[in-house]
Amino acid sequence: MNVERNTGYLISLVHELSKLPRETEWVEFKRNNADPEDIGEYISALSNSSTLCGKVNAYMIWGIDDETHDIIGTSFYPSMTKVGNEELENWLLSLLSPKINFQFFEIEISAQRVVLLEIGRAFRHPVQFKNLEFVRVGTYKKKLKDFPEKERTLWRIFDATPFEEEVAEENASADEILRYLDYPAYFDLLKLPLSESKDGILQTLASDRMVTQTVSGNWNITNLGAILLAKKLEDFRSLRRKAVRVVVYKGSSRVETLREQEGTKGYASGFEGLIGFINNLLPSNEVIEKAIRKNVPMYPEIAVRELVANALIHQDFFITGTGPMIEIFEDRMEITNPGVPLVDTKRFLDTPPRSRNEALASFMRRIGICEERGSGVDKVVFETEFYQLPAPDFEVTGENTRATLFAHRPLSKMYKDDRVRACYLHACLRYVNRDYMTNTSLRGRFGIDVKNSAMASRIIKETIAGGLIKPFDDTASRKFKKYVPFWAK
Repeated sequence: MNVERNTGYLISLVHELSKLPRETEWVEFKRNNADPEDIGEYISALSNSSTLCGKVNAYMIWGIDDETHDIIGTSFYPSMTKVGNEELENWLLSLLSPKINFQFFEIEISAQRVVLLEIGRAFRHPVQFKNLEFVRVGTYKKKLKDFPEKERTLWRIFDATPFEEEVAEENASADEILRYLDYPAYFDLLKLPLSESKDGILQTLASDRMVTQTVSGNWNITNLGAILLAKKLEDFRSLRRKAVRVVVYKGSSRVETLREQEGTKGYASGFEGLIGFINNLLPSNEVIEKAIRKNVPMYPEIAVRELVANALIHQDFFITGTGPMIEIFEDRMEITNPGVPLVDTKRFLDTPPRSRNEALASFMRRIGICEERGSGVDKVVFETEFYQLPAPDFEVTGENTRATLFAHRPLSKMYKDDRVRACYLHACLRYVNRDYMTNTSLRGRFGIDVKNSAMASRIIKETIAGGLIKPFDDTASRKFKKYVPFWAK
């Protein structure tokens, strides 16, 4: 795949790699040794080893002394090298299985010629050259079959290949790529100028692994590209059920459906439209401010936005036949996604998020849809406290994770579980902001009058009895007592 690399990037990369204290299992330095057979075996070995080492790419560099790592230059010209009557790159590609991405770059650094070979990591199967699989053991190139432990590890990694790197549409033409993907949205979301040429568009998409080029010169659309940028998710058979469903019910049960809508666009290109659609369906409350009546959403828009984004990003795509769903009731809103969370639901607020779908999460962070620092749940809890709504609920139901926002309910009508959950999350929010929960802060959370401080004390006792909070200092007087979550040190 001929992804563009600017000269500045390549020079910087060579300098960084040359600073390594020694060759690694994913980097090889050469001076002039350019035997085609040797290069083919190294491509196999370095590609397989980069997967074992968790690297996206491996590298061979000609023009670097393998002991001192000084830039000494090379007489190797890959673009002019032939094997028989065949160009070196084509000859290598024909003997590699499966076909992986690799590319030679010829650059000049400090008046010395340097050749950089960038090699993509192995996927699904170990890379073979002439039907033999190789691997790096330390700084040596060896046959993979002679190291069964490495081979077993490699297969375990292949079994865990991320969803985003799988292919949603194979061998599509350039025109089909532009027809299937909302590429203008990609450039808009990243605030990039739209490339003027078709090739420029494709190469830019390829740089983010939205598409990958095939040996034939056509393109594969990755699951990442399809799920983020699809004009119509139904165009991709494996992703049709991953479209977001929004259902509105009458009353507080699922007996009668008032409206149901299934999304069509990719998650990135369609996110703002999805949030706008949801907010238009949500009921509102009428309030009076300075003698002016106005309607405000029943749920804070920031909270809705964060929870919907989390549902899209953290779902388990390998659970088939189901996708994210937003259900709107008279008294609550439920946001469900397939998959059991990788973090305990009680620790959502304080633990940095872990995602099965790192590439998806990374792109959504880049375009500002989700939080870089993992403070999304903090915002949800803060917003519900600010508007004195019941605390959100996070639960696991079978193979799904569900987040629930509740409509306004006075404290007198909250159940014990509602009070305890709100008290616990309030303590968590205070603690992650380097503060402590007190009777006074909890009264502010619930809007309890100072003369009814005993009510706040009763809620604190209930939460302690539930094992969710504990006193920060047992020796402090009752009036000045502070409380922290059960997990606080």
